[in-house]
Amino acid sequence: MLTNKELGYYLKNIRENRDLSLRQVDYKSSVSFSHLSMIENGTRKPSALTLKELARVYNLDYIDLYEKAGYLDLAESERISTIRNKDPKQAYPLLGTVKGCYNYLSFENIIGHIAIDNPLSDIENCYALKVTGDSMYPLMGEGDIIIIHKQDDFENGQTCIILINNDEATVKNVYKTENGIKLVALTPYVPPKEFSFEEMHNIPVKIIGIVKEVRNRSSFK
Repeated sequence: MLTNKELGYYLKNIRENRDLSLRQVDYKSSVSFSHLSMIENGTRKPSALTLKELARVYNLDYIDLYEKAGYLDLAESERISTIRNKDPKQAYPLLGTVKGCYNYLSFENIIGHIAIDNPLSDIENCYALKVTGDSMYPLMGEGDIIIIHKQDDFENGQTCIILINNDEATVKNVYKTENGIKLVALTPYVPPKEFSFEEMHNIPVKIIGIVKEVRNRSSFK
């Protein structure tokens, strides 16, 4: 990531190497010459939209400019969207957030995509979720991305996504009991939670997926 001054110097060099004046860039884009002058002097940080405009005029990769300016999350999102548009099978849909504790609304519309590193055999039944909370630390923590395989069956002790009351989801290790299931966190301050078969039916409580992969948030920077 570049400082504002370094980024301004970089963009100025690009413009001059293209034999373009500030006025010419103004004419070819929606970026005014006065605004661009401040960017090149390092007194103003360009917005993502401005960088995309300059990338078009300078024939640059706008995602690379996003990264240089520090728009790292946006750069990652744009990169994955590009991959997804080229080949839908090369990215998992990111469906929102799942709580490492209880009582958190999980499923919304697709909010992005996550690149596939090691494809699972059943890609069309896989999706990604972002974790909040740390009750499953050190397996996963705040901001981590987990890759889920859609299924309602599990083996004792597997890490599962559990949907409660049709709109609240949690990720826990799940164990079968004589009367139902037990949800167990990895940190001691979150007590186990048990549901009887009757409660699972009435609330309801459903296993909706198994965690297949955990990606640490730092790997996206």
